[in-house]
Amino acid sequence: MNSRERLSAAIDLKESAKIPCSFMLFKGLWVQSKDYLDFIQRQVALGLDAYVQIPPRQPGLTNDHYNLHGLPVNYDPSVCIEEWVETPAGEQTPILVKEYHTPAGCLRAEVRRTNDWPYGEHVPFLDDYLVPRSRRFLVEESTDLEALTFLLTEPTGEEIAEFRAKSRSAVDYAAQQGLLLTGGWGVGADLIGWIFGLQNMLYAVYDHPDLVHRMLDMIGDWNRARMRAVLESGVDLYIKRAWYENCDFWTPGTFKGFIAPQLKQDVDLAHEYGARFGYLITSNVMPLLDQIAELGVDVLIGIDPQGWDLDLTKEKLGGKVCLWGGVNGHLTVEQGSTEDVRREVREAIETLAPGGGFILSPVDNVREFTPAIQENVLALIDESNKQAG
Repeated sequence: MNSRERLSAAIDLKESAKIPCSFMLFKGLWVQSKDYLDFIQRQVALGLDAYVQIPPRQPGLTNDHYNLHGLPVNYDPSVCIEEWVETPAGEQTPILVKEYHTPAGCLRAEVRRTNDWPYGEHVPFLDDYLVPRSRRFLVEESTDLEALTFLLTEPTGEEIAEFRAKSRSAVDYAAQQGLLLTGGWGVGADLIGWIFGLQNMLYAVYDHPDLVHRMLDMIGDWNRARMRAVLESGVDLYIKRAWYENCDFWTPGTFKGFIAPQLKQDVDLAHEYGARFGYLITSNVMPLLDQIAELGVDVLIGIDPQGWDLDLTKEKLGGKVCLWGGVNGHLTVEQGSTEDVRREVREAIETLAPGGGFILSPVDNVREFTPAIQENVLALIDESNKQAG
């Protein structure tokens, strides 16, 4: 088997002689790479089952939608943007202000510029840094949603053509080298966190459910328009990010009422194009496992031994959903000893691999690649190979 066949077999819940080992995220290596192709080649040289993502994400990239990989996010041409800095009384930090002037009204964001703010005097549109630092989010009430439609515009034919042109070399390389081709990222409630706030979302689910449903419908339609462009490129696996769709923010009941209907449409669309569907969610997921299986998700990305019951996860999802993860990235790979890494690899394989449907990876990222971490990465790969042998 080549790498693509090995990963595809696991996603299809089949066993293979070698357990695939593919890092779901590997920022430490990514930032050291000269370009995206170099990043893929470095992973292959380490012995990893690297996957190719389209559009390629070049090292050092920063943009207005940094935390939403995938097609560029462009606004309606009628939108005018202004940015400035204010220093209101009572605030300990400067306030960055950004206004989007649309034909349906003005959307205003206000963000505290803390010492660790990475964007200077600029406020991006979609980014995790916004969530804890925002004094005012873009959307405050239902009357803001019409203006939001001018920011969530479907990709134009010209933009799709540009995306395909930029992705062509990556698509060809994946085919030539026998690597899995992935696309995304899709998004749902995570985007609500960026434009409305997670705390606001928690209250609105109960106080203003119609508003949350309207936002999820808007985001879902926008996401699936972007999703189609990716699926038409022939990806093997489409990935949706869902860090904010777990039980930190949703009960099983509200997940079923709000999140599941959108997720089901996404899964069905991927399957319509012959692609598998990956759901990237890494913590506080145990109460949702039955629903995730029922919705037809092909691979659950982010199985973390810190916070997950691996035995129960295998019991509930074994033979139904491929499990991608098994090792903690931060505590074990970045801070643990090589024996810590080897022990966690063995435990993950013993619990999650029997019967097939398992891909080994640190969860959810290896953000540094110091000599000590490199030694741990090599130990992870070596132990995986030993267990397969």
